[in-house]
Amino acid sequence: MELSFKRLSIEGACGAHFIDGNSVSLLYKGRDSFDAIFNAIDDAREIICLQFYIFRNDETGTEVANRLKKKAAEGVRVYLLYDHFGSIGTPLNFWKDLRASGINVRASRPFKWGDPFYYAHRDHRKLIIIDGLKAFTGGLNIANEYRGFHIKIKRTGWRDTGIMLEVHIALELSKTFVKTWTAWGGGQIKDSNGSIISSEGSGGLPVIPIFASSSKGRRMMRKLLYYSIKQAQKSILLTTAYFTPSRRLVDSLEDAIRKGVSVKLLLPGISDVPAAHYAGRAFFKRLLRSGVKIYNYQGEVLHAKSYVFDSCWSIVGSANLDFQSLRWNDEGNVGILSHEFGSQMTSVFEEDLQHSIEITAQDWENRPLCDRIKERFFVLFRRRL
Repeated sequence: MELSFKRLSIEGACGAHFIDGNSVSLLYKGRDSFDAIFNAIDDAREIICLQFYIFRNDETGTEVANRLKKKAAEGVRVYLLYDHFGSIGTPLNFWKDLRASGINVRASRPFKWGDPFYYAHRDHRKLIIIDGLKAFTGGLNIANEYRGFHIKIKRTGWRDTGIMLEVHIALELSKTFVKTWTAWGGGQIKDSNGSIISSEGSGGLPVIPIFASSSKGRRMMRKLLYYSIKQAQKSILLTTAYFTPSRRLVDSLEDAIRKGVSVKLLLPGISDVPAAHYAGRAFFKRLLRSGVKIYNYQGEVLHAKSYVFDSCWSIVGSANLDFQSLRWNDEGNVGILSHEFGSQMTSVFEEDLQHSIEITAQDWENRPLCDRIKERFFVLFRRRL
C-alpha cells in the first residue's frame, strides 16, 4: 500500500533520519507501561538510563527506586536525570539516598537566581534506555497517578500512551541521553569497551527520533507538525493533554478541513491544569465552525500525546499542542512511518472516542457563563501555559 507521507520529505521537515529495523510496541492499557518498564529494569545487565520530567517519592517512585538500587548493587550502572521544576516536590533526601546506593543522579534545567525567567524552560522528556537495546518513551511520568496506584483502593491510572522500542533506535536514543547528561554536568557514560552498548537486528519498522532541546530543535519540531497537517490527505487524529493552539495551528487545521481532510481532536474532559484547559477552549468556536470535530475524554485524566496522519504516519511522545511544549520545553517524541502501526494507533483513537463525548456547536453555544469568563481570562496567558 502506497504511503501518502514520504521518508525524505519527513526527514527534511524534521532535520533527522529514519532508523530501520525496529520492534515497536504500543503501551496504553492500564498498567502495561509500568509492567513493561519494571520487567526491563529487572532484566538489565549493563546500564540503565532514565530521564523524567516528574519523578516523585510516592509508592510508584519508591518502587522504581528500589528496583534501581537492586540493579546498582548487582553492578549495573544506573543514570537518572530529572527535571528540577517538574520534580520540585521530591525531597532532597530521596535523591541523596539514590546516590548513596550507587546511582548517578543529576537535575536538568535548575533554577538560576540570576536568570529566573530561564525556569520557564523545562525538560519535559520521558525516556528509559536499557542496555542500549530497549527504550521507552511517551507521556507518562514516575508517579502514582500515571500508574493508577492507591494504597487502599484500586484505581485506574491516567489515560496515557507509551511506546517500547527495541533494536537500532534505542542506540540512537542512548546518544541523545548521553548528550543531555553531559550538558548537565554528568560526565561521560561509557561501557567497558568505551562506548554505549550497540545493538543489532534486522527487519522491523522505520522510526525517526524527534527530540528538541534548543530553539532550533523546537523550530524543527513545529515545522514537522505543520508539514504533517498540510501533507495529510484523508485524516488527522490529534490526542493531547494540553491544547492552547497558536493562530498558525488553528489556520493549518482549517486549511486541512477545506481540502476535505477529516480532523478530530481528542482532549481531556477534566484536566490537572485548569488554566490551560480553559485557555484552549477559547478557540473551540472557531474550530467547530470550520468543521473540526472535538471530543472530551470522560473518566480519568487524559494525559496522552499522540498524533496520527492518514493512518500511516504517527508521532508519539511528550509534546503537547501548547506553547509550553512547542516553544519552551525540551521534548522527546518518535515518529513511525507504517500503515500497520498507524492502523493500530487509529484503533486506539477510536477506542478512546467510545469513552468520550463530542462537543457540538449547539452544546458550545449553550455552555455556562462562568465557563465563558474563565476562557476569556485564561486565554490571555496562553503563551505561558
